Amino acid sequence: MDVTLRFFANFRDEVGQKSISRSYDATTVGEVLTALESEFPGLEGEILDDGTVRGNVNVLLNGRDIEHEEGIGSTLEADDTLSIFPPVAGGGVR
Repeated sequence: MDVTLRFFANFRDEVGQKSISRSYDATTVGEVLTALESEFPGLEGEILDDGTVRGNVNVLLNGRDIEHEEGIGSTLEADDTLSIFPPVAGGGVR
């Protein structure tokens, strides 16, 4: 199944580009995220933690947070887009 993956901030740095397309033998978001961590050593352990998305990482499936769907068990369809956002720290309010 063909999936487009979009990366932001330091995840983009690890992958070397902002967007890639891949064909996976996967049916769920979790399977794709596991494959990504295997493909890019700099991502290993940065997205998933004990089989769930790390608490400070956001993953969107076609623009919708997977936590509002079925989490990493969310089913993928051909040509879906996954956007992966690393933790972001902000400045203080004055």
